[in-house]
Amino acid sequence: MADLIETGGNGERVMGRIRHFRDLDVYQLAMRAAMDIYMMSKTFPAEERYSLTDQIRRSSRSVCANIAEAWRKRRYPKAFVSKLSDAEAEAAETQVWIEFTYKCGYLREDQAKALDESYENIQGKIVNMIKQPEKWTIN
Repeated sequence: MADLIETGGNGERVMGRIRHFRDLDVYQLAMRAAMDIYMMSKTFPAEERYSLTDQIRRSSRSVCANIAEAWRKRRYPKAFVSKLSDAEAEAAETQVWIEFTYKCGYLREDQAKALDESYENIQGKIVNMIKQPEKWTIN
């Protein structure tokens, strides 16, 4: 278990024990963004079901899954960083699909911008974890 400073729900900095990947601010943000994508993608045209809809849902969910896997691999710093790197890449892929959804007219500009900003924030948190794995890994 790690003693870490995380951002609380109201934006304040709090010190707490992270006992589970679900306690991580970055995981919560990624889950919220993935669920937003799921809800928005319900309105995409049927012809996109097996392409764009499937791809954006998969990549957004993969961000969460890779963060969870990284957390469980924190005994091994290189494996931890590798899974976080995968999560970062999936977040970037999700941003590409967000751009496609906007350019295809399936999302409004404000929706696409909000989602893209969410993934920028998620990526920033992941990069900070990658830069300082010793704060997260188990010795």
